[in-house]
Amino acid sequence: MVRFGHISDVHLGGWKQQQLQDLNLKSFQMAIERCIKEKLDFILIAGDLFDSAYPPIEILKETFTELRRLKEAKIPCFIVAGSHDYSVSGKTFLDVLERAGFCKNVANFEEVNEKIMLNPTLYLGVALYGYPGKKSGLEIDDLRRMKIHDSPGMFKILMLHTTIDKAKGTLPIDSIETSSLPQVDYYALGHLHIDFQYENFVYPGPIFPNNFQELEDLNYGSFYIVDTNALDRLKKVELKLKDVVSIEVEVNNALSATDKIISEINKIDIKDKILLLRIRGELEVGKNSDIKFPKIEEHAKNKGAYFILRNTHDLKVKETELEIEIKDSANIEEETISVYSEQHPSDFNLLIPELVNSLSIEKQEDEKTETFTNRLMEGAKKMLKF
Repeated sequence: MVRFGHISDVHLGGWKQQQLQDLNLKSFQMAIERCIKEKLDFILIAGDLFDSAYPPIEILKETFTELRRLKEAKIPCFIVAGSHDYSVSGKTFLDVLERAGFCKNVANFEEVNEKIMLNPTLYLGVALYGYPGKKSGLEIDDLRRMKIHDSPGMFKILMLHTTIDKAKGTLPIDSIETSSLPQVDYYALGHLHIDFQYENFVYPGPIFPNNFQELEDLNYGSFYIVDTNALDRLKKVELKLKDVVSIEVEVNNALSATDKIISEINKIDIKDKILLLRIRGELEVGKNSDIKFPKIEEHAKNKGAYFILRNTHDLKVKETELEIEIKDSANIEEETISVYSEQHPSDFNLLIPELVNSLSIEKQEDEKTETFTNRLMEGAKKMLKF
């Protein structure tokens, strides 16, 4: 039988902070190195190799380098697109990797009598089937119509980038019923960033955590080595690069918060570690901008922290009521601006309607949040003549 690596949710290029983007890449490199060292028969990447269907050129260069190492070690790489590296047109940079001979996309299917029939990719007595993940779980309805062309006597693997019902927990998202999927010997899953096993359905977790919460929950990435001939088929490989430490500080006074946070940082060892700083509370004195985050980050850097990542989602400012009498509720926005301008006369008030309009643009389909934010801010700056 065979031994193979099951990798998923690499999300190369996902982190905007360079230090964390570097760790993401190093985790992928570590996984490839381990697969080569173990002399595996092949590896599977179950979607989201990239964080975008159009990754930056530097990310592509690094990816080519790693997949070339696999090819030189004569370890084939089989892949399906995930919800991030999938595009509506069906064209992704995975096609470039396949054309270069670095991997094989096993998503080979056709519509037959309203059914989606998957054709196998055969290798070393293994039949590999695959279907791509899509944006917003749009693959779910397709999966309910899915069948496979059988390959008698072969070890069958189905690669999917989706959510199964047994793994979604309380998440308010659609999922595919495991009982409705074709029966195979191993389900190589991706999409949910969890280490999860249900019978022969397996999520290996991301190669590296993709956000603040995942760094808190997972600390590091992982993948699985599967030995089809062993009694215990699955061996988890942990990709530990940096330790993660978390600090949670509750504040109600923004003017004294900086010293309080630094005091809490001084209580723990953060040398060469990722420091997660979660700040919560309701500010009764001052505002968020009164907390001197550059000073906090500089202090953490001087103590040897590899990187500090902060989360202020649960830090609120105590609300104060704005006493405005609205006479025309049908035009509440215009009326509010008019009343505010009367109470706070300023030349800037003339720009408020146009500024509100410039901030009302909508996010485009497949547009990354960072790109949308930059586009929104550029429009506002242009209007303000910055």
